[in-house]
Amino acid sequence: MLDLTYETPTPKTIAGAKHDWELVIGMEVHAQISSNAKLFSGASTTFGAEPNSNVAFVDAAMPGMLPVINEFCVEQAVRTGLGLKAAINLTSAFDRKNYFYPDLPQGYQISQLYQPIVGEGEVLVEMPNDQARLVRIERIHMEQDAGKSIHDMDPNMSFVDLNRTGVALMEIVSRPDIRGPEEAAAYLTKLRQILRYLGTCNGDMQSGAMRADVNVSICLPGQYEKYQETQDFSHLGTRCEIKNMNSMRFIQQAIEVEARRQIAIVEGGGEVEQETRLYDPDKGETRSMRSKEEAHDYRYFPDPDLLPLEIEQGWVDDIAAALPELPDAKKARFINDFGLTGYDASVLTADVDTAAYFEDVAAGRDGKQAANWVINELFGRLKKDDRDITDSPVTPAQLGGIVDLIASDAISGKIAKEVFEIAYTTGRDPAEIVETEGMKQVTDTGAIEAAVDEIIAANPAQVEKAQANPKLAGWFVGQVMKATGGKANPKAVNALVAAKLGLG
Repeated sequence: MLDLTYETPTPKTIAGAKHDWELVIGMEVHAQISSNAKLFSGASTTFGAEPNSNVAFVDAAMPGMLPVINEFCVEQAVRTGLGLKAAINLTSAFDRKNYFYPDLPQGYQISQLYQPIVGEGEVLVEMPNDQARLVRIERIHMEQDAGKSIHDMDPNMSFVDLNRTGVALMEIVSRPDIRGPEEAAAYLTKLRQILRYLGTCNGDMQSGAMRADVNVSICLPGQYEKYQETQDFSHLGTRCEIKNMNSMRFIQQAIEVEARRQIAIVEGGGEVEQETRLYDPDKGETRSMRSKEEAHDYRYFPDPDLLPLEIEQGWVDDIAAALPELPDAKKARFINDFGLTGYDASVLTADVDTAAYFEDVAAGRDGKQAANWVINELFGRLKKDDRDITDSPVTPAQLGGIVDLIASDAISGKIAKEVFEIAYTTGRDPAEIVETEGMKQVTDTGAIEAAVDEIIAANPAQVEKAQANPKLAGWFVGQVMKATGGKANPKAVNALVAAKLGLG
């Protein structure tokens, strides 16, 4: 937990024709477990392979094929639970969730309804203006992913790709603690960040490795507080689930659209029906997909091919001992150890690769200077080229070398930007660039003094103006820097100009 004081944000309010309404949101996030093999088979999980090339017999539901649990997937689920400060259940069990769909060869999905592997946890979701929402995690269970139906390759036929069938998923179920569209996006962003730090899910929403079902309901002001006191859902409105969202922007839009739809129904005297809906971003509307199923609709029953999953506390303790430093702890350390602002620390810890890059640059150097160069210069250049930090042409050692050259007064900040650009485009070492290109800063006060004297002697009228208005002394500084090709030490120039003009 960060060593900072937070205020709880105000719930999002939408004005209806008759009342103001508050939003209540819970999320079910499906995160693909990072593993080389599937949950119950040895088939590859590589994304982008040829259709139906990563399919074992058990994935295809061939007769007589039995599932075998992938221990590493279990370990990843435990690691995730520990990272979310959740209870780990030493005994869990798998159930069959029965339904028919063309890309589900078995006719059922192996999941964990009654005895999930992970119990209650929490996620601290930071918001602007030193605000934060503590979102409670209800449970995390493991389950198989389904395949993919493809409808746009032929006008008359649909195709099925079973590569994704059997891939291990974690379903991370939150309590209805989220109170607005922005909070929902921030929650998913924070959850993705934690999973990436843990190495349990790559968080790639475009490839479907992370997607969310968003439950939205509305209530009158004051009703949510009654729910919190009693945990009685009757104080809240009927929820509708928006299925398979994989975009932060669309999630926010969908929540807003769905809330307004429900408000219109309730204020019109109708009742919201609990159902699963889809969001159409082109039309800006949600539409009904199916009535919301209850557990009995799926005919859940314990999977007869899988024994209860029993793990030992010692194994869980070993996983806990090997957990990496997580985002909140890393942010607090960056603030304390490197003297960073909360904002800069947040930017640098947003991604695990960025945090590692910064630490390499800052090692043994001024943390604030290192942060400025990573955030302002490197990030700006990478964004311009649409490149990721892992694809940076400038290594941490090279960027650290530029910081060292500035600290030793070998180059000025202005020259450093030129050195950075050369290093970025050529990959050359900064120290070698400065030496070879003759960019070393002039620190010889005698040489600088001679340049100052020459400029002052040649501009007597400007001298009178500067002595009358000291702010105009900057003109002399600029002329000296120009005369020395920008290589003069700016501090020395400023000091000598002030002294020569009698301004000090």
